[in-house]
Amino acid sequence: MKIATYEEVKDLCNHPEKLLIDVREPHELLETGSIPTSINIPLNSVEDSLKLSNEEFKEKYGRDKPAKEQEVIFHCRMGGRAGKATDIATALGFVNAKNYKGSWTEWSEKEGLPAPK
Repeated sequence: MKIATYEEVKDLCNHPEKLLIDVREPHELLETGSIPTSINIPLNSVEDSLKLSNEEFKEKYGRDKPAKEQEVIFHCRMGGRAGKATDIATALGFVNAKNYKGSWTEWSEKEGLPAPK
């Protein structure tokens, strides 16, 4: 499994061609906030969402659906669900799917944000 680093995620604002997907549940984002540039697709919706047509994906998430060779980085709270999402995307043919293993826990610590509860 490919792993994304904090530095890669921090630099995503300079790489609009890469997609950051937060696989936490919406209520978790309300409690903590989200990493800039990320879109929220809860883990139980990842497979179906990545199977949507380009038009349906854009309508639902406001971003272009990633191409199979495009870099897609998944994160959650601590990296476990992101790993599962990375496996799902890889099985669907996304060859540059990555797990941001540090996920929100590392991000919030390095950004000086409140720790997840």
